[in-house]
Parts: sequence; structure tokens; C-alpha cells
Amino acid sequence: MKKIIYILIVLFLLTGTHLTAKDWKVKDIPMVHLQDATRYVVNPEGILSASAVATIDSILFALEQKTGIQTIVAVVSGIDGGDCFEFAYQLGKQNGVGQKQRDNGLVILLSTEERCIQFVTGYGLEGDLPDAICKRIQNRYMNGYFSQNKWNEGMVAGIRAIGQTLDGSMENIDDGDDDEDLTALGIFMLFFLIVIAISFYAVWRASACPNCKKHHIQRLHSNLLYKRNGVKREEVTYICKDCGHTFKRIQESADESYRGPRGGGGIFIGGSGGGFGGGGFSGGSFGGGGFGGGGAGSRF
Repeated sequence: MKKIIYILIVLFLLTGTHLTAKDWKVKDIPMVHLQDATRYVVNPEGILSASAVATIDSILFALEQKTGIQTIVAVVSGIDGGDCFEFAYQLGKQNGVGQKQRDNGLVILLSTEERCIQFVTGYGLEGDLPDAICKRIQNRYMNGYFSQNKWNEGMVAGIRAIGQTLDGSMENIDDGDDDEDLTALGIFMLFFLIVIAISFYAVWRASACPNCKKHHIQRLHSNLLYKRNGVKREEVTYICKDCGHTFKRIQESADESYRGPRGGGGIFIGGSGGGFGGGGFSGGSFGGGGFGGGGAGSRF
């Protein structure tokens, strides 16, 4: 009986937690910066401590005073739709974060339910805070803390690294993960070389005489079997110059005379409406900066 009661209590608590969790919509995120120019952190559920919020606000206020960069930091339990990039992008776009002529806005989103940290930059920040640096900051300063649900430590460390990167006071941010980058490059190069070696080996084997195994075969003539959809299939006769053995092989190759199906409209390359940004989005004390697709996100 006690065991059943315990299970019911646990289920009730889990259900209650689920029911009280909120999936925030972009339009419902309060813009604290519009009421107080020294505040940047949107923390409606109190996920961050007051001291962490104060530290982050002071870092971002100093950054804006020095560089003009405008920032929103949103920390919530869950987001509507679950797409961290789209949510952060819309948050910056709809509120016009960044100066209009410089497009130097930055949005940082932490969603604890989605287990994601997302940076999105305006067009003007993509050079100073490229995608690779965004990802590196997340991996080096934030994700280790977030994986342990240490939201305060991860956010403060990450925001401090961002501030130092953008105001020029941080050194060697590009150097920390070189070993990982070189390892990935090495693996790719090894795979590429293996593919090339296999291809050369296949060609080398195909050039051998099936009788004496030597590689002195000569093409005598071919018989066309068919042409279809740009592919030509032939029966090719070869002779070995060492042993005189003749043999045939079926080969396929590209039909150079093929011009495609009649009446075709060509290959569609472009598309309508792609990309982000465009005109400014003014609002409050934000400058109406244009947002691009720059930034990076991580799951932890």
C-alpha cells in the first residue's frame, strides 16, 4: 500500500511540474531593456539568480557603452515550437535589436526544457562574432555547466567571454579548439585518401587481363547495346598484348549526345523569399537593426 501511495505521489509531482511548465511565445517575452536601459536579461521565471542577472546586465551595459552593441538575453524554461534558432531570430527581428545603420544586435537564448543555448547575430556582428566563435564560446564556457543544470555559472561565463571577445579584451579565443579542428580535418583527409585509393585500385584491377593478369590490354571494338536517359551501355572487346587473349566487358558511360528531355524548363536554381533580414524593425530604445542568419546553437 505504501508503495502504491509513493508511486501516486511521484506521478502527481511529475504531472504538476509538466502542467506548470510554460512554452513562451516571442510576443510574450518582456523587454526589460525598454523600461530600464541598464537591463538586458529577461528572466521571467527566475531561473537565474539575482546576482547572476546583475553581473550579466553590468557586462552588457559596459559592452553597449563601449561598442554600441545591443543585446537581449532570454532565459526561459520552454519555447513555443521548440526551434531555438527561429525563436531567438524572431526575438531579435521583432524587437529591432541593434543599431539600424550598423545592424549590431545580438540575441542569446537559453531554454532549459529544450536543453539549448542559441546565439543569433545581426548582419553587422557576423564579422566580429562569427559562427565558429559562437560555437566555441558555448562549448568552452557554457555547455559543461549547462549539462549539470548550473545555469548561473554557464550564463555568466559565456556572457563574459562574449563581452571580452567583442570589446577586444579577450586573447586567443581562436586557439583553444585547434587540436579538435585538426583532428576532424585529419579524419576527413584520411577518409578522402581511402576513397581515392579504392577508386584507383578498382581501375587498376579492371585494366588487368583475366587470363594472364597483366595490364597490357587494348580495346579492339565496341557494340552499342542502348542509350537511355543520358547513359550509354556498350559491349567492349579487348585483347591482351602479352598473351593474345580476347575478352568482352559490358561498360556504361555518359552519353555525350544526350540533350535532356524535350520541352524541359531547365534546372531550377533560385528560390523566392529566402534568407532573413531586410528593412529595420524599430521599437523602443532599440535601434531597429537588421538580423541575419548568423550565430550558432548547441544542445547540452
